[in-house]
Amino acid sequence: MAPPRRLLIHQGRRRADRNPVAITVTIVDAQDRSLEERVRAAGMRPTNLPASELAILAHASSTAPDVVVLDVRAQHRIPPAFGLIKRQHPDTGLIVVASTLDPALMLEAMRVGVTECITNIASGDLEAAISRLVVQRATPVAGDVFVFVGAKGGVGTTTTAVNVAASLSKIGSTLFIDLHLAGGDAALFFGAESPFSVIDALENTHRLDAAYFRGLVARTKAGPDLLASADRVVGITVEPPRVRALVEFASRHYRYTVIDVPRSDAAVLDSLEGATSVTVVANQELATVRGAGRIITVLRQRYGKEKVGVVVSRSDRQSEIRLEDLQGVVGLTVGHIFPSDYRLAVKALNKGEPIVVEGKSALAAAFQAYARELAKAEADETAPTRSSGLLGRLTGRRS
Repeated sequence: MAPPRRLLIHQGRRRADRNPVAITVTIVDAQDRSLEERVRAAGMRPTNLPASELAILAHASSTAPDVVVLDVRAQHRIPPAFGLIKRQHPDTGLIVVASTLDPALMLEAMRVGVTECITNIASGDLEAAISRLVVQRATPVAGDVFVFVGAKGGVGTTTTAVNVAASLSKIGSTLFIDLHLAGGDAALFFGAESPFSVIDALENTHRLDAAYFRGLVARTKAGPDLLASADRVVGITVEPPRVRALVEFASRHYRYTVIDVPRSDAAVLDSLEGATSVTVVANQELATVRGAGRIITVLRQRYGKEKVGVVVSRSDRQSEIRLEDLQGVVGLTVGHIFPSDYRLAVKALNKGEPIVVEGKSALAAAFQAYARELAKAEADETAPTRSSGLLGRLTGRRS
C-alpha cells in the first residue's frame, strides 16, 4: 500500500511547497499507536491527550489544534467534555474514529459538532478527513451573515429582515433563510413560492453542494434567493450542527446571508457562531422592551457584546416609553430606527413585494440606509451589477 500523503498548509491552501506549516492534530483516548503513526507519517504534528483532560483543551484560553481526533473504538461513547471544544473553538475540526458506524453514536457525535466519522484508518480515510476539515478551515469565508430575531411576536422582524435583504441584493448576491421550520412568512413578503424549504436543507446537510442547493432555493423578483419556511407542520428537532453547517455553506456561496430566526427556538439561537451580527428587533411597548432585555442578555452571553445589536421598528415619538428607556433596559444603544407606516407595510405584504422595491417612502429609505450600514457601503456608492446568486457564481452569468 502506498504511504499516506503529506498534508501541509500554506497561505490558506493545502500545498506542498516552500515554508509549509504542519497541521496540528490532537488524538484523544488513543487505543494504540496506529492513529499517531498515520498522522505523523502524513507530515502532521500529533499530540496525545486522555479524555480526562478534554476540559482543559476546551477552555477558551487554550490553544486549539487544527483537528481533534477522538478514538471511541473501545468505549463506544462520546465524552461529555468533547462537545465543549466546538463551542469554544468553532474553527477546530472534530473527527471520531469508531469500530462501527452505530446510528446512536453517530447521532451523538453530530450533535456535539463532529463532521467526520471513520472506521477504517488503514485505507487513508483518516488523512482524507483531516484534509477536508483543514481546507474548510483555511478557506476564507467571504460572505457576511446578518441574523434578525424579534424581541416579541409581531414587532416587524420579518418586515425588517426582508427589506434589508432586498436592499443588500442591490450591492451583492444575497440569500434569505427563513429559519422558522414551519409557518414563516418570508415567502409571502417576497411573493415567492418554492416546493422545497429550509427543512430539506437541514435534513440533507451532508448533501449540500452548489447543484443541490440551487434546487432548494427560490428566486425572488426583489433580488435575493430564498430558502423558505415549510408550509406543513413538522415534528423534527433542530440540531445545532445542522444549522451551523447550513449557515457556513450559505456564507461561502453568497456575499450576504440574511436569516430570520424564531426567538423561541433555543437550539437555533445557540447555533449562530457564524453570524456577522445578531440584531434584535424591538418597539416601544412594555412587553417588547422586557423581552428585548431578556433575549439580548442571553445572546450577549453566548456571542459577546460586539455581535449583538438592537433596532426599533414602528418608532413612536408620542410613546410613553422613550428610546432612552429601551436603551437603559437592554444595555445597548439603538442602532437604527424605522418609522411607523402600517398602511404601507400591509400594502407591501398583500402585494408580495418588499417596501424597498418601490423605494419612495421614508420607511424604504430607512431600510436601505441600514442595509448600507451593515454592508459598510457608502451612501452614494454606485451598486455593481448584481450576480444572480448561487447560479451566477457557478456560471458567471449576470442578471
